[in-house]
Amino acid sequence: MTLQLGALLICVAVFAVGLYRGVNVGILMFVAAAAVGVGLADIPVKEVLDGYPIDLLILLAGVTFFFGVAQVNGTVDRLIDAALRKVGDRTALLPLAFFGLTAAVASMGNPGAALVVMPIGMNVAYKREIQPILMAISMGTGMSAGGFAPTSTFGIIIHGTADKASIGLSPMLLFAVAVTVNLILLATAYLLFGRDLRRHHTPAETYAYAAKHSLVTAGDTRATIGSGGGTGGSSSGGSASSSDDDPSDRGPRGPLTFIQKVTVGCLIALVGIVLVANFLDINPDIGVLTFALGSVLILIDPKSGKAGAAKIDWSTILLVGGIITYVAVLQKVGTIDMLGDFAASMSVPLLAALIICVVAGLVSAFASTIGMLAVLVPLAIPLVVSGGIPGWAMICAIGICASIVDVSPFSSSGATMIATSPDPADHPRLTKLLMRWGLTLVIVGPLVMIGVLVLPAMLL
Repeated sequence: MTLQLGALLICVAVFAVGLYRGVNVGILMFVAAAAVGVGLADIPVKEVLDGYPIDLLILLAGVTFFFGVAQVNGTVDRLIDAALRKVGDRTALLPLAFFGLTAAVASMGNPGAALVVMPIGMNVAYKREIQPILMAISMGTGMSAGGFAPTSTFGIIIHGTADKASIGLSPMLLFAVAVTVNLILLATAYLLFGRDLRRHHTPAETYAYAAKHSLVTAGDTRATIGSGGGTGGSSSGGSASSSDDDPSDRGPRGPLTFIQKVTVGCLIALVGIVLVANFLDINPDIGVLTFALGSVLILIDPKSGKAGAAKIDWSTILLVGGIITYVAVLQKVGTIDMLGDFAASMSVPLLAALIICVVAGLVSAFASTIGMLAVLVPLAIPLVVSGGIPGWAMICAIGICASIVDVSPFSSSGATMIATSPDPADHPRLTKLLMRWGLTLVIVGPLVMIGVLVLPAMLL
């Protein structure tokens, strides 16, 4: 137990020091993972490195590269413009619309498929001056809600585990609980971050905002708006035209260029492949897909290759990689199992249930949600049997607590939203806010789920 507890305390200490010094915590965590794994736990360095999340890092690099190329050649701007025209002046509805879109995609077999929506959502938020944190939470809650559909992975894992344990849990009840909780979280985000949503942005306002952030060049007759920090690629046709000094007089954009048409085709192919693969019960590697599609684009337009590679957010990749590597070491030395066993052995069932939910949220904020569901849901079965806690309520609570923290900057969805946010200057603030939101839900989520779901179920 000394090793397991010591590894946990070292994790907390390294995390705190990194935040205090303002350095990349992931780099420190990676070194600490090697030191604890090899030096204290006598784990071969190869096994420590096995915990490095290569798949996740390829995913982040591939998605940011592909959408970086699409951004540089102007396609993202064109798609955003089309979406904004559909919404009109109802800017406040955009986060809700992306909640629904993300939930719909996540419900089609694999919640991770919703990652393809996130770069578009973050770019729309930037162009409409919506708080990035609000758009991020809207898509994160949508992904969480959709993931619990009877047709998606979260719902399938939880219902399957409950069924094997002879616990009655309706798939639609689980889905309804997830949707309700996530809509409440979205409403909370609106209250906290949506107060300054403006109802309408005129072309002049949009142009002024872009000029303020150096996204347009004085005197240029064509300028890229919302391109994420730079005018590279504006000649590709993905720019807004201005024929005189009044940007409100700009006319409609011309037809898509050839490379933009190819990019749209690649976007459609990406979404189509993901949906069809999930329908066929195949789990596609989105990172590899996006690299492949990005390769097609840079072969056609080589100039966009260098700019697209520059869009890869290596800082976020290092952050996520280091922390997840340390979490893997905690799992190898038995810290996670120790916490679960401690909760199951407690004499107060509700307190034990609370601790399991906290562990589910805490670990899921830094690692795989699906992995936590697969480990902790079965772990709760003895507590259900011996503690008199309604099984359906306990399992629902664990699932919700493990998923609502997925906007954490250390998860795949949170990291993707940060990495694809167009303005690099927003990344530190967005990372900090998502961290606060996610870690707050690690505590608040279990308290609410136990108090509102598990406790009333015990009293009925």
